Amino acid sequence: MKATPDYVKYAASIVPSERQLQWQQLEFYAFFHFGINTFTDSEWGNGNEDPDLFQPEKLDCRQWVKTCKLAGMRGVILTAKHHDGFCLWQTKTTDFSVAASSWRGGRGDVVAECAAACREFGLQFGVYLSPWDRHEETYGTGVAYDAYYLAQLRELLTGYGPLFCVWMDGACGEGPNGRKQHYDWESYYALIRKLQPNTVISISGPDVRWCGNEAGVCRKSEWSVVPYWHSEASRIAAASQKDATKPPKKINPTALDLGSRKVIKRCNQLIWYPAEVDVSIRKGWFYHAAEDHTVKTLDKLLTLYYNSVGANASLLLNIPPSPEGTLHERDVEALLNLGAQLSIDFNENLAEGSVVTDDRHLDDAHTGQQTLDPDPEAYWHSGDNPDGATLILDLGEEFDIDKIVLGEHLRTGQQIEAFSLYAELDGKWKRLCKGTVIGHKRICRFQEIRVRRFKLVIEQARCFATLRTWEAY
Repeated sequence: MKATPDYVKYAASIVPSERQLQWQQLEFYAFFHFGINTFTDSEWGNGNEDPDLFQPEKLDCRQWVKTCKLAGMRGVILTAKHHDGFCLWQTKTTDFSVAASSWRGGRGDVVAECAAACREFGLQFGVYLSPWDRHEETYGTGVAYDAYYLAQLRELLTGYGPLFCVWMDGACGEGPNGRKQHYDWESYYALIRKLQPNTVISISGPDVRWCGNEAGVCRKSEWSVVPYWHSEASRIAAASQKDATKPPKKINPTALDLGSRKVIKRCNQLIWYPAEVDVSIRKGWFYHAAEDHTVKTLDKLLTLYYNSVGANASLLLNIPPSPEGTLHERDVEALLNLGAQLSIDFNENLAEGSVVTDDRHLDDAHTGQQTLDPDPEAYWHSGDNPDGATLILDLGEEFDIDKIVLGEHLRTGQQIEAFSLYAELDGKWKRLCKGTVIGHKRICRFQEIRVRRFKLVIEQARCFATLRTWEAY
């Protein structure tokens, strides 16, 4: 048996936090870009709009959230404040908010209504709060603006129930007289951790990583363990450490390889930083009537789903509400079709009640049969000789199948680096899928075949291999 290099052992030891594990279970959730831009037909507001333009006379957050639930989503994130600085809640920090609109007599609160709808329909709720604020006069002054932003964070973290996510992008423009704001990220993170410790901080935060594009494209190998410099928070923390590998001069979030052995060998500080794929159902992020014809087709939405959720990432799909305050009928139709198709695609797990055998396992509590146990803490473990490990799934009789779903036991790290999936056809093993990363979920799709037995070969792993999930559809 070949000795495992120390840097590979180190990578194998990196595990997710409890909040990251809970976030990973959501898999698919919505983005609602809604605000003053919705009423000015723009993508980026300038911060000097008339608040009275905000008039969603038919606001129906229940429709938003119910549609998302029917589409198969498990959460939503609302743009509580975009770059223009207009706030969708009853904030005490600024007069540039729903309170300054005549809508509902200045007493409307979109954040409250969206949060309430999520509670009603059983979806998780999160908020987007832009650090860049084109309306606020203190933007670019340093400490004064940080205090302003922290006050807004505190309102959202204490007034609307549990949040699964605070989503912050890194947009940073000039303030009055060309002033540039250097965000006090550490203070932002500390407040979130103090008030809502189970909340993940996404994108410009330490918990969830941007996949690197807004086209819904996931990497062939989407690693959850990556060099620390891909996280702003981890870069800040490492700046005072003398033993951290110096980050490259130019950090490329769009690089095709973020976590292979070749990449991690060059960095002595690694982090668990899983990927999120954000993409809009339309061409733009805010609603524009001229884009009603650009709503993505069912085929496109399914491709996005399988190439993100099915490739060890989560899918954040943006659905922009219209100026009336409702989702457009074309968006609703597309989402309902998506939900219906996903229900068909994953209607019955044909592996339930089957038998899985293996050629090696750590002990009797971690045999291949554990991959069929619904208990999230039941899993197969290869032991310390993972390369070449083989598991066979016997369904007992032949079924028509076109998808196999695999998942590792993430509490013990991300271990599998290469695998092959085979089906027994006419007495011979035919390879259906050859892959690298499995992670939280890998959906292997192939032409529908009538088959009884599948074989999974772990061709390479870090220190050991685990499998928590094996499903067939």
